[in-house]
Amino acid sequence: MKYLSTRGDATPRGFSEILLEGLAPDGGLYLPTRYPKIDAATLARWRSLKYHELAFEILSLYIDDIPADDLRRLVTDTYTPAVFGTDLITPLKPLEPGLSLQALSNGPTLAFKDMAMQLLGQLFEYELARRGRRLNILGATSGDTGSAAEYAMRGKKGVNVFMLSPHGRMSPFQQAQMFSLQDANIHNIAIEGVFDDCQDIVKAVSNDLAFKREHHIGTVNSINWARLLAQVVYYFAGYFQATRSNDEMVSFAVPSGNFGNICAGHVARMMGLPIRRLVLATNENNVLDEFFRTGTYRVRGSAETHETSSPSMDISKASNFERFVFDLLGRDAQRTRSLFKDEVEQRGAFTTSADEFTRIAGFGFVSGSSTHADRLATIRDTWQRCGTMIDTHTADGLKVAREHVEPGIPMIVLETALPAKFAETIVEAIGREPDRPAALHGIEALPKRFKVMPVSAEAVKAYIHQNAGP
Repeated sequence: MKYLSTRGDATPRGFSEILLEGLAPDGGLYLPTRYPKIDAATLARWRSLKYHELAFEILSLYIDDIPADDLRRLVTDTYTPAVFGTDLITPLKPLEPGLSLQALSNGPTLAFKDMAMQLLGQLFEYELARRGRRLNILGATSGDTGSAAEYAMRGKKGVNVFMLSPHGRMSPFQQAQMFSLQDANIHNIAIEGVFDDCQDIVKAVSNDLAFKREHHIGTVNSINWARLLAQVVYYFAGYFQATRSNDEMVSFAVPSGNFGNICAGHVARMMGLPIRRLVLATNENNVLDEFFRTGTYRVRGSAETHETSSPSMDISKASNFERFVFDLLGRDAQRTRSLFKDEVEQRGAFTTSADEFTRIAGFGFVSGSSTHADRLATIRDTWQRCGTMIDTHTADGLKVAREHVEPGIPMIVLETALPAKFAETIVEAIGREPDRPAALHGIEALPKRFKVMPVSAEAVKAYIHQNAGP
C-alpha cells in the first residue's frame, strides 16, 4: 500500500514514512492510493474478533512495511482492558430503541482521542527505534487532542511534544490535564489566539521544509493518517455490536470540528462497511454544517469563532476536510489544490459546482448544528429519562442524531468525552457535579508548566529550536 497527497505529489510513500511526516511536502494530506474493499466473507469473519484482533486486520490492509508480528504486538499492547476499562474497548450503551452511544472515552484522558493516540505512541516509539531517530511532535489542540497526545507520548524514547493550545479557551479540567504534566519531553505552548491560529502555526512550521527536516518535525493532529486510520476500527466495532448480520445498515452521528473523526467513518464506508448515514454535528461554529447544506465552505476568522460550552469544536477551519473533498472530486488533485490553496487560503471560501454538490449525497453525509441551549436540554433530558450523563460535545451529536433517525436503522452516537471534563456546563444542566476518576480529583490545583506566546510561527520555531534536543 502506497500513499499520495491530496494536492498532487504522487511520490509513492509507505506507511512508516508518512507516519513520521504529517503534511505532505506540497502542503496536502496523505491518503492511500486506494481504499481496500471488504467483501461479505471478510466482514463475516471479522464479526467474531476481539477489538485488538479487528484492529490488526484493518491496519494490516494499510500497513505493509511493519512486520506483521510486530504490528500485531503493538496493537495488542495498545487495546487492553487495563487501559480502556473493558474487554469490548468501545462498548455500546443503549439510550432508547434504535439509538445508542458508543463509549470511546474510557482511556487515560477520558476522551475519544485516546483511541488513536495510544496506538500512535506505540508506533512512533517503534519506528524511531528502528530508524535510530528522534522526533519532535508539533500539534495544536482545542481541548482533547493535546492531553491524549501528551499522555501517549510522555516518557517515550526519542520523542518530544510541542503542543499549542488557545490561551484561556479550554475547560479548567482540559487545561489541567495538559499543563500539570512535568515530563521533560512535554512542552505546552499557550497561544494568545483561537484554535485556528494554533493550527495555522502548525501548518506554517510544517510547510517550512528546511526547518521541518532539520528538527525532525512530525504531527499527531488528525492530519496524521495513522491517527485517522486507528479511528476507522471503532466504526467496524460499533457496527458489529449494533447488528446481528451483515445485511443490516447503521448510521453514525459524530460531533465534528476538525473533520477527523467523521472522516474515519467516511473511510470505513468507502471500504464497504454498511453505513447508511454519516450524521455530522457542529456547535455554533457551523462551518461544516453550512457546507453540507449549501456546498459553500467558508472559514471564519478569530473574531467570528464563537467560544462555546463544547470548546473542542470551536474550530472554523477543518484541517481534515480536504481528504473528503479530494474523494468528492473524484481524486482530482489539481482541483483540490485550487480550492484549498488558492480559494480558501487567498479568499477564505469556496463553493462547489452544482454537479459536485449533488455528489455529496452519494457519500452518505447529512448534518445539523446545536446551541448552548440545545446542549443543556439534551444533557438534562438524557440524564432524567435514561439515567446517563453525557458531555457537551456528545450532547451536540445526540441532538443532531435525533433529527436524522430512520425506522429500522440503528443510530450510533460517537461519545466524545466523559462529562467530568466539562463540569461547569453539567452543573448548569442538571444541578450536580459529574463523577470523575479518583486519580483525577483535584487536578486543577496541581502545579502547571506552560509557556504563553503570541500568534507567531517564528516565535514557536525559536522555542522548538531551543528545546528540541540533539
